[in-house]
Amino acid sequence: MDFGTIGAGTVAQAIARHLVAAGHEVMLSNSRGPDTLLDVVTRLGPLASAGTTGEAAAADMVFLAVRWPQVGDALAGLSGWDGRILVDTTNNLESMRPTPADLGVETASEFVADRAPGARVVKAFNTLHAPYIAADPRHAEGRQLLFYAGDDEAAKADFHTVADTIGFAPVDAGTLRDGGRLMQIGGPLSALHALRQD
Repeated sequence: MDFGTIGAGTVAQAIARHLVAAGHEVMLSNSRGPDTLLDVVTRLGPLASAGTTGEAAAADMVFLAVRWPQVGDALAGLSGWDGRILVDTTNNLESMRPTPADLGVETASEFVADRAPGARVVKAFNTLHAPYIAADPRHAEGRQLLFYAGDDEAAKADFHTVADTIGFAPVDAGTLRDGGRLMQIGGPLSALHALRQD
């Protein structure tokens, strides 16, 4: 399985670093073009590369790691997902203020799924503050819990395997609707940083 990121900020780089450390190839992308990511991929090592958003989105598993106001633009023009997995790491914050965007009855990942037709969307990483994603998830006391949600059981199983491989303790929180509500800003799993004792 190969991996891509839409967005190349703190969260995307942290996930890419874990994947590269586990021996996986990762292509990072951003809105400014691959030339702006040369320093980033050099730091990550030879398993990391930079590409266009379209190239990164062609990976088997793609991590959406942009700020909420950029979600629409980041997914615009990307079609033909053909069942590939899109891992939505976003939180529906219009700005850095703690007030979430009003999505009505939709969860943030249902909103994302509507804009990526054909993708199998898994919600993950959004409950963790960036330093907890970047840190080694393996601690002397246990492994960092990583909640995830989705409507496709096979996609969730694939994500579970990847998350476990890179050191997290993945926990299935349910569907995009029910699990997504638990995980999004204001939900009981949001910012819940805990370790599983193995």
